[in-house]
Amino acid sequence: MSLQDLIAAAARPLPHIDDPGFASHFDSFGNYRIVLLGDGSHGTSEFYSARAQITKRLIEHHGFTTVAVEADWPDAEAIDRYVRQRPGPAAKIGGRTRNHDEPFKRFPTWMWRNREMQSFVEWMRNHNTSLPDHQKAGFYGLDLYSMGASIRAVIEYLDRVDPPAGKEARRRYGCLQPWVDDPTEYGLASLQGMADCEKGVVDMLRDLLHQRLQYSEEDAHDGDEYHSSQQNAYLVRDAERYYKAMYYSSASSWTLRDTHMVDTLRRILHHKPPGSRAVVWAHNSHCGDARYTGMGLRNEVNIGQLCREQFGRANVALLGCGTHAGTVAAAHEWDDDMQVMTVRPSREDSWEWLAHHTGLSSFLLDLRPTRMSTELRGMMATEAPRLERFIGVIYRPETELLSHYSEADLQNQFDGYVWFDQTEAVQPLETVQPKTAMGLEETYPFGL
Repeated sequence: MSLQDLIAAAARPLPHIDDPGFASHFDSFGNYRIVLLGDGSHGTSEFYSARAQITKRLIEHHGFTTVAVEADWPDAEAIDRYVRQRPGPAAKIGGRTRNHDEPFKRFPTWMWRNREMQSFVEWMRNHNTSLPDHQKAGFYGLDLYSMGASIRAVIEYLDRVDPPAGKEARRRYGCLQPWVDDPTEYGLASLQGMADCEKGVVDMLRDLLHQRLQYSEEDAHDGDEYHSSQQNAYLVRDAERYYKAMYYSSASSWTLRDTHMVDTLRRILHHKPPGSRAVVWAHNSHCGDARYTGMGLRNEVNIGQLCREQFGRANVALLGCGTHAGTVAAAHEWDDDMQVMTVRPSREDSWEWLAHHTGLSSFLLDLRPTRMSTELRGMMATEAPRLERFIGVIYRPETELLSHYSEADLQNQFDGYVWFDQTEAVQPLETVQPKTAMGLEETYPFGL
């Protein structure tokens, strides 16, 4: 049999995403402590909707209480306050409070400000309504692009619980203040010897950790407010290092970013009751094991690799999503407005092409060694590495091979592969990108 035929025989056809039985096909992944759900683009409706249905199943039937996403901590916390009905400023996607802006307004807004996410957030709030606090599912951000917002959050927290410490935070973080609107400029200034704010942000984090017991005792909300302030302080420290690293090595900056995301995940789980489980939403480039893609050749690590190494492979499931053709919400350049673009059919030398030629419109391919035939494993190993497509928030179809394809060993990269042959763009809440002074982030130009 050909590899295409073997994949077709092993693939489990999936019903439509809206079918009540769709998510039950993923129950065999419900016993893991951490399930990573990757997407092949940041603008495909089916990827978001499928992750939402799978996550609902993991929450309702398998006891997961953490949804951690590739997003900034302060924005995600506004959603967490809404879905868990925590005290303090809360916001739902598409709404705002009197004193706080809507979350996820930084480029690319459509990545989280879309109808698919809005529906999932409302489901989380409704699910949590009748549950005790310790059983409610929370929503958390793992990324580190919120340096300015995180600085403000730490200062506001300390102003409430320890005003002298709040004054000291203003002094220490003041070193970074000229660059909070364009943090990449801080990295350049540091490279030129014009700025070095490392000591102040490290000292701020150290003092916050030193006062953990005192501040936690004053926290009437199960330590959530202190935990958030601590996370924001960690974020400022890591962001300061990250923006400096951007000018030295793309590999080291990528590794700093994904290491920060896994460290954040560990702190979230440590804050939760023992045995708590988490589902992570991020791009395939973050969720798949980097050692089995082109990233490994560049000495880059990612969330999937680090989770396997730190939590143990038996405790972590990595799932990716792919598509052959359709439409995608993306921009041509960083900070451009969103457009609905046509996705080119997959290349003949790609894993997507093999999936397309199974003739199945949607399927789950279980890639765990105990779930695959010896023949299929051997044939996939022979074919690897084969190209895999990665579309982020930037899509450049005219240079697709160079811009969006990379070699990958699919069966070792993931534990499962979810396929949708024809896909459509997410439904954005707005298409015009708010213009800000933000510089180019590390995800430029591919927006992963």
